[in-house]
Amino acid sequence: MAEINTTPLVDVMLVLLIIFMVTAPLFTHAVKIDLPHAQSQLNPEKPTTIALAIDRAGKIFWNDEPISEDALAGRFSQAAAETVQPELHLRADRDTRYQVIAKVMADAQRAGLKKIGFVTDPAEQRR
Repeated sequence: MAEINTTPLVDVMLVLLIIFMVTAPLFTHAVKIDLPHAQSQLNPEKPTTIALAIDRAGKIFWNDEPISEDALAGRFSQAAAETVQPELHLRADRDTRYQVIAKVMADAQRAGLKKIGFVTDPAEQRR
């Protein structure tokens, strides 16, 4: 006899079909709860960014324009007084003294700027 007996295969498939038909409604059952509603206001104005760069010699550039340390505190105060505070993006040369960077960050914080970020170059790795 050269025929394949498919009766056991059909029996197993029917049993699996019945199991899935019984368990499928259990997966869609959900607990009904009354969730609270929250509303948030969208920020229509995107904050501006201030690109503050410090070169190797310690010279400071405000949006690519040279600025003195004395005028920097006044600019920080003006920026902090805006209704939507700008973000300060600090770019410093790798060989800049930490003292200069720390002073600039302290001046920005003292003026009231809340968002200060560092801009780095991820492609360049120093070993």
